[in-house]
Amino acid sequence: MQKILITGAAGFIPSSLVDALLKSNNYYVVGIDNMLTGRREHVAEHKNYKFIKADANSFADMSTIMARYAFDYVFHYAAVVGVKRTLDNPSMVLNDTAGLKNILELSKNTGVERIFFSSSSEVYGEPVEVPQHEEHTPLNSRLPYAIVKNLGESYLKSYYQEYGLNYTIFRFFNTYGERQSEDFVIAKFIAAAKRNDDLTIFGDGLQTRTFCYIKDNIDFTLKILKDKTLINEVVNVGHHEQKTLLETANTIKRVLGSESKIVHLPALEDGDMKRRQPDNSKMLSVLGRELTPFEEGLKKLL
Repeated sequence: MQKILITGAAGFIPSSLVDALLKSNNYYVVGIDNMLTGRREHVAEHKNYKFIKADANSFADMSTIMARYAFDYVFHYAAVVGVKRTLDNPSMVLNDTAGLKNILELSKNTGVERIFFSSSSEVYGEPVEVPQHEEHTPLNSRLPYAIVKNLGESYLKSYYQEYGLNYTIFRFFNTYGERQSEDFVIAKFIAAAKRNDDLTIFGDGLQTRTFCYIKDNIDFTLKILKDKTLINEVVNVGHHEQKTLLETANTIKRVLGSESKIVHLPALEDGDMKRRQPDNSKMLSVLGRELTPFEEGLKKLL
């Protein structure tokens, strides 16, 4: 039985990954979370799962856990997330570099086979080309959250080069689904639309995003873990279909039959990129199928 550590395990994507892994008897999973944004209701109850309230940024916490379990794989997903939270707390965001350094130092000394790291589409900044390709699209990040993710990618590549510690870097684009908090656009729009409250959009709403249903994200992750593919590679994880935020809000209104009004607020000074669209050919090649269309995923979620 392979032992897996997942940091940030009470969050949206990592808790979904925990549940998927526990459907197999091949894994013993340990999840940690400091519960800054994690939720207790996302913590699984299973004989092959151990949840520990701990902070990935604390070397004392991590050294004890990693020495005890001798993990085969680590999924490092713990991070300060949410556009407003990361803009309001830049120094807290910068502290997340400590967590990755802890994971790397302890992993190279305890026999970890591979680290999976949750980077972000934010590393591309305002894109100079669309779709954004992992290898030849320049990284243009300026905000602390994006810079920390970019630095994290560099740490992983350096530890592979010097110590042979394998990695896979996920550049996550917008993912939506069950358990997502209202800090994120789809969950926020749905909650407001159900109450017939205003759907608020910063600026003109013509900024584009792509939305990946959580099952596609998790199926892809499980497949590269099982098949041992994309080792020491960077991969965009996201849907390729662009939608403006205005289109997105109107789709949610229509599907829910909501009477909400769309209200435009002043544009954000920072952190609201005009376009995002991944070149997701690596992801599609691994999955061997099309991704869930937005409206279909939305109906599943509802």
